[in-house]
Amino acid sequence: MSKEKESKTPTIINRKANHLYSIEDRFEVGIMLIGSEVKSIRDGKCSLNEAWVDISEDKDELWLVGAHIDEYIFANRFNHIPARRRKILAHISEIQKMRKAKELKGLTLIPLKLYFKNRFAKLEVGICRGKDQQDKREDVMNRDAKLAVARIAKAARI
Repeated sequence: MSKEKESKTPTIINRKANHLYSIEDRFEVGIMLIGSEVKSIRDGKCSLNEAWVDISEDKDELWLVGAHIDEYIFANRFNHIPARRRKILAHISEIQKMRKAKELKGLTLIPLKLYFKNRFAKLEVGICRGKDQQDKREDVMNRDAKLAVARIAKAARI
């Protein structure tokens, strides 16, 4: 029997998103990429930290803005522009939900994760609300308390 190959493609995660925003809803959408961008993402040379999702006014289209995908070194003259806008593919009902959420005050669309699923690049977009300083402090205190409880429980088992 032949063993199936393990997928070694990295998952690009926006680590700042959970700290800066409270995530209210998540959507899995597709993203239109060109060949050198796909190769660069498979190498893990991508950043979503400064990215956001924009909705066009006249058409129901989503765009990924501010994501940086490094140039693929072997693409030579067929390379891509690292910080270009990329079209996001979603169902019309999902786009309408995102549009309504974006119209509400304090909500924004943030890319949370970029990964490959059955050879297609997928993007996880979250409807997020910005946290203020007090909320961030509470999250840190809750995380520290959970770690302390887990540490005590582990010590009691030994």
